[in-house]
Amino acid sequence: MREKISVCITAYNEEENIRACLESVKWADELIVVDSFSTDSTPKICKEYTDLVYYHRWLGYIEQKNLIRALASHPWVLFIDADEEVSPQLRDEILKEFDEGLSRMVNAYEFPRMVRYLGKWIRHGDWYPDIKLRLFRNDLARCGGMEPHDRVEVPGPIRRLRGPMYHYTHRDIADHLDSLNKYSSIMAKGWSSAGRKAHPIQDLMLRPIWSFVRGYFLKAGFLDGVHGLIIAAINAHGVFTKYAKLWALTHAARLERLK
Repeated sequence: MREKISVCITAYNEEENIRACLESVKWADELIVVDSFSTDSTPKICKEYTDLVYYHRWLGYIEQKNLIRALASHPWVLFIDADEEVSPQLRDEILKEFDEGLSRMVNAYEFPRMVRYLGKWIRHGDWYPDIKLRLFRNDLARCGGMEPHDRVEVPGPIRRLRGPMYHYTHRDIADHLDSLNKYSSIMAKGWSSAGRKAHPIQDLMLRPIWSFVRGYFLKAGFLDGVHGLIIAAINAHGVFTKYAKLWALTHAARLERLK
């Protein structure tokens, strides 16, 4: 008998994306949504696809995943965000693995994530293939990482599939920069709490330059045209921003101690 899969989706005000997300996973054996009290029609849309819609305050990227994982009733869990979709190719690969019993030979699956940005699929640079481990045996997994980047940790064996998960990321450049500002603050605070410090030359100067060179040249971001240039430049800006915020937090704490 084929092993069953629970799809777990965390959501908040995602009415623009959630229907396509749910459509892409309606083949699964169970759909679970944890909504952080959306003020739009997200919960209403979710209830068209599943009765398993729960409400819980936002606990952070890691703990929210642990919360929803505990609600799954099947042995396998597929994590997907509300602005993502399982591509037809990935769906067919997953079903083939499970229908043929190959899933019994592994503990998790990973696959590439492909981003749709400013009307174009990004196929190079830091954003592709962006391998994600999202399908796993629930009893062997734990959610770790560091805010805002959660990571599923599963002991091997792990198999990589070829089909992509689609990610409909930032609506425009302003939204991209807003997200960068939000995530860089979370990361800087986490680093500061862990006692990490920013070095003016290495972190504020060299790391951003290296980020651009790596993404645009070494990972061939230039092949995505102007899109690739924008992504590499904003990524480099993001590296500078999070280390600048870390330096500012450390500097403020130093001044406070001197009072």
